[in-house]
Formats: sequence, structure tokens, C-alpha cells
Amino acid sequence: MSTHGRAAEESTFVRTYTLTRGRTKPRHLLGLDTVLDAGPGRPGPAQAEVCEEILALCREHRRSVTELAGRLRRPVTAVKILISDLLDADALVIPVTSPNAACDPDAGDGPTSQLLAALSVGLKRKWPDAIAYPQAG
Repeated sequence: MSTHGRAAEESTFVRTYTLTRGRTKPRHLLGLDTVLDAGPGRPGPAQAEVCEEILALCREHRRSVTELAGRLRRPVTAVKILISDLLDADALVIPVTSPNAACDPDAGDGPTSQLLAALSVGLKRKWPDAIAYPQAG
């Protein structure tokens, strides 16, 4: 690898590290297919400019985690961390639109990962200090 290529790679890593303020794991369980919608809240003033971009995309229409990462050209883990921040601020929500959306027809009558993620977010919001939840990887 050339010196220029290595420097560009290191620069990308540093920007991502700065973007997430050194965090390496999201606080919320988010799958690649988790769908997000704009919520009533606003991101905090200290949140990254990319958070505004995420919100703008989600205001157009619902987007998945994967789609957001692709459109922003950012690593999925970094985008999940920022999405977690926006979920905490109620700026993003994980919608459950109908009773039929809560179950995956291929998996029987069990809840989808999207429904479980929405439930997890709601429980964490209501009782943030009650239980240490496992982190998604």
C-alpha cells in the first residue's frame, strides 16, 4: 500500500472515531434491517452533523440501518451509534405500523427483530438504570 493510501485509510478511521466520540458499540439493539422513522425529538447541539443528515433522510421516508449507512458512506457500526443517540433523543423512532408488521410470516407467530428492537428502546427509555441489557454487535 502506498503512503498516500495508508494516510487516507488512517484519516478515515480517525474521522469515524471522532464522529462517534470514541464509542465502538451502539446502546440499542439494531439489526441491519431495522427500519427507522423521524420522531418528535431533536438531536442535541453536541451531536454530529451526520445526525442531521440521518434525520433528513428519515423525514423523506422510512429507512433501514443499512440504507442509511450506504447513503452516508459511513461504516454501519458508526451509523448504529449515531442512530442510538437519535433514538435516545426521540429524534428517531422504530415504527411498528400494524399488528401484522409485528410478526414475520416465515417465522411463525413470533415477533420480528424490529419489534423486539422497538420494545428494547421503549424499556430502556422508561427504565434506563434498571437492567444492563446485552449490546448488539
